[in-house]
Amino acid sequence: MDETPLEHERRAKVARWRSQGREPYPWSFPGRVPTETVRARCRPLAAGEEAGGEPVRVAGRLRALRVHGKTAFADLDDLSGALQLIVREDLLGEAAYRGWLADLDSGDLVGAEGRPAVSRRGEPSLVASRLELLAKAIAPPPEKYHGLQDPEERLRHRHVDLLASAESRARFRARSLLVRETRHYLDGAGFLEVETSTLVPLAGGGAARPFTTRSAYLAEELQLRIALELPLKRLLVGGLERVYEIGKCFRNEDLDSTHSPEFTMLELYWAYADYRDMQALVEGLYRRLAERMGEILPEVPAARAAAQAFADGFASIDFVEELERRSGLTRLLERSPEELRQYARAAGSTVPDDSPPGVFLDKLFEHYVEPDLSRPTFVFDHPAVTTPLAKRHRSRPGRVERFEFYYRGMELGNAYTELNDPDEQLLRFQEQSAAREEDRYAFDEEFVRALRYGMPPATGIGIGIDRMAMAFTGAPSIKDVILFPLARGRTA
Repeated sequence: MDETPLEHERRAKVARWRSQGREPYPWSFPGRVPTETVRARCRPLAAGEEAGGEPVRVAGRLRALRVHGKTAFADLDDLSGALQLIVREDLLGEAAYRGWLADLDSGDLVGAEGRPAVSRRGEPSLVASRLELLAKAIAPPPEKYHGLQDPEERLRHRHVDLLASAESRARFRARSLLVRETRHYLDGAGFLEVETSTLVPLAGGGAARPFTTRSAYLAEELQLRIALELPLKRLLVGGLERVYEIGKCFRNEDLDSTHSPEFTMLELYWAYADYRDMQALVEGLYRRLAERMGEILPEVPAARAAAQAFADGFASIDFVEELERRSGLTRLLERSPEELRQYARAAGSTVPDDSPPGVFLDKLFEHYVEPDLSRPTFVFDHPAVTTPLAKRHRSRPGRVERFEFYYRGMELGNAYTELNDPDEQLLRFQEQSAAREEDRYAFDEEFVRALRYGMPPATGIGIGIDRMAMAFTGAPSIKDVILFPLARGRTA
């Protein structure tokens, strides 16, 4: 691996330390606290005042070192934020002080022990009585103010993006907290978290092309799951009445701003409830998440906007009525596939001519309605031709009991009253088998066989965790909320 002169210089420091019997990569730094703990202890102090009591230990990445004679000021970052270190010759001793000034570089991981203080300029600080090098950075960090500008480099070298960008670190911390809050909410509602298989004989629960692999031991082809739905509904048959799973799904399809071949799904299924019950559950979940994001990311405009938007309440619209109102088209449920295809073509759709009618209706909705769904909105009662796995509507012919949930023009959740009639499910699969490959649901005979034992009335929903993170952090692309997304020409 080629190195720059600057990297050669840093490597020489490593060699010099080791020749002196000093370890530039020690094993641990026990007893450290987050820098936010020090900042909190600094709040009651006046400018120029130092706290009493026991010293504290912090550790993080060195961002900059400014020397003013016998005093130096270092900027240290950890996950909780930034802290200024005040390094003084009279505390460390002249030789040690000069040695640290010569040895430290931006990007080094450094531990410090000392007392909280507020500098004369009012900056929360730690007056260091002891320093320790925890890892020498051979490669320098990206330039402070510009960081990684190439979007593809940010994806391929996410570790560098994270160390260079506090915004990126905050975004991924927020994503983790979103998942944690979601689990707390569902656990509190009596749901049981489960894990189902990622490798399956047949990937069902959606119309998508799966990734395939081969088991050498079993000597058979396997697929990576495209959805969590069918195995979770089999658990309802088995008597687990409220279940959810948060896990990876895989679809061998294109990448765009809201789709990734590898993505994270939340799916939950609730026996003895219907899609209106699910609506209430989803409202409670998103209201809680929005409130927490407003607290966690108060400086992020998208998080503040979400907190306000979800507090203001949720809109509800009808799929067909809203589509007809916005498009000017009429009697859409009575139209032939040829007419729907012509309407979709006029709206700019490029889907193949032999697509089923439900695809054309979905494309029309995407064109005429979705872009304007900026506030939290439930879209109810989709045409039956769009949804093979949902239960038919109890009072509206040609519809199914389904809603999609939208915010900022993105679909964030898709819920049904679940189809639990084994004969009707079999018929739906058979009808789907005539569709084009990319529009076809896998014919899962094991699922139909499970339904024959009796699945209770139920509702279920799928929520994309990645899109959820986009909505609350304001990320413009799904790649910005996936730590190591696929990128062209590279796998990470």
